[in-house]
Amino acid sequence: MERYFQAGEADLELVQSYASGDIVVLVVIERQHGEVGGLPDQDWSLRVTLVFRREGSQWRLVHRHADPLVHAISMEHMAVLARGQS
Repeated sequence: MERYFQAGEADLELVQSYASGDIVVLVVIERQHGEVGGLPDQDWSLRVTLVFRREGSQWRLVHRHADPLVHAISMEHMAVLARGQS
């Protein structure tokens, strides 16, 4: 994997958090860029939701969802993506 992902940087931006009892939800933006698959440096930032559950004295990641829609897109572009086109 390290040959596939090279020369990059990453930063984590907390957008929102929620905690209740033994559950914590974090909404973050993983702002990252790098050379991927031999291509020039590019933005690989992700919008991410993380759900943690307390198990005893530890927190366990029980769900992670990520998508590349960090930057706003038009409704027309969203419709194209929904149809599976680029």
